[in-house]
Amino acid sequence: VSQTEFSLRPRPRGCHLVTDEILAQLPPLPRAGLLHLFLQHTSAVLDRLIREREPHYAHTLEGDDDMPAHAKSTLAGVSLTIPITAGRLNLGLWQGVYLCEFRNHGGARRIVATVVG
Repeated sequence: VSQTEFSLRPRPRGCHLVTDEILAQLPPLPRAGLLHLFLQHTSAVLDRLIREREPHYAHTLEGDDDMPAHAKSTLAGVSLTIPITAGRLNLGLWQGVYLCEFRNHGGARRIVATVVG
């Protein structure tokens, strides 16, 4: 088991493919195993479900996008596990790792990557 912590560069609001940026931070992958990613801190449908500036939000000091971003990340999830096969992530065609940024200026996002194999 190996564990690596790193930051992804800041991105604007939206969903961003970050597979290559994550792979660049990892040690060589084993022939077989699992990669678990935990995003410390996924968008149009969620924007309609969880709107900004709702009067019932109690947490508003960090801007209109802060409290809705917490709720959206709860629905979208903050971790995923990907199988490793033949030393590569075993992703399907058109699959990748995406960062969904719900804040206007969210900043760098911390990742804890655990490789088991």
